[in-house]
Amino acid sequence: MISEEQFQQEIALIIKNAIREDVGDGDHSSLACIPASAQGKAKLLVKARGVIAGVSFAKQVFAYVDPDLKIEVFKGDGSAVDYGDIAFFVEGRSQSILKSERLVLNAMQRMSAIATKTASFVKLLEGTGTKVLDTRKTTPGIRALEKWAVKIGGGANHRFGLFDMIMLKDNHIDFAGGITKAITQTRRYLEGNGMNLKIIVEARNMDEVREIMKLEPVYRILLDNFDFDQTREAVKLIGNFCQTESSGNINEKTLKRYAECGVDYVSSGALTHSVYNMDLSLKAV
Repeated sequence: MISEEQFQQEIALIIKNAIREDVGDGDHSSLACIPASAQGKAKLLVKARGVIAGVSFAKQVFAYVDPDLKIEVFKGDGSAVDYGDIAFFVEGRSQSILKSERLVLNAMQRMSAIATKTASFVKLLEGTGTKVLDTRKTTPGIRALEKWAVKIGGGANHRFGLFDMIMLKDNHIDFAGGITKAITQTRRYLEGNGMNLKIIVEARNMDEVREIMKLEPVYRILLDNFDFDQTREAVKLIGNFCQTESSGNINEKTLKRYAECGVDYVSSGALTHSVYNMDLSLKAV
């Protein structure tokens, strides 16, 4: 996984690019009718039930736009919220609040939806010992926000991108000429480049699980689109050889049943690619 420093660099890039995209050479709507000296106050109003996420991000946005803005938080990241709750107040230059508004809302609405869905998955896994992972199926350009939201919801992050972990999936295996070749060539590549990256290998059937286990242990075997019986069989066979992960067809109906098969992790792209934004508003007080 990436370091905290790298993560914060990603967040800073998101804020800089989003403000560039939205504000351009100026918020002319505000500049045209609101004096630069005008002071204002606004509240972040919650209009749905769920888990709030993105409050810390909002603070960073406000600080980027105007360090003099003051934020009073009532519902921090990870807090359960309901219709009518106020997450925070922001106070300062009216122009600065309006310049920040859309980025704060766009990010918090999506992050809160992801955190809410993740929290529901985590609750379903209670008592199983299995953890839920996100994937790379994220919105281009804001992956850091979406993975942050997964953590706020109680989930765990998978690799951040193609650079911080090796994952040999079906296409890698087929292009390389099979599992044994893919793993052998990967180890040679890592050794030759002085790299120490964890290796996850996808298995499509029990024969591929057995082939992986003939080699030096990898970090994790990903059991892709296995049914429940196959998953139980694979977990029993793998034992302490390495970690196990189920992926494919992971949803609210199947999540716990896969966990009960004994896998260490379940990964779900639905955490980030199939959510409806939480309804939030920033209203002048």
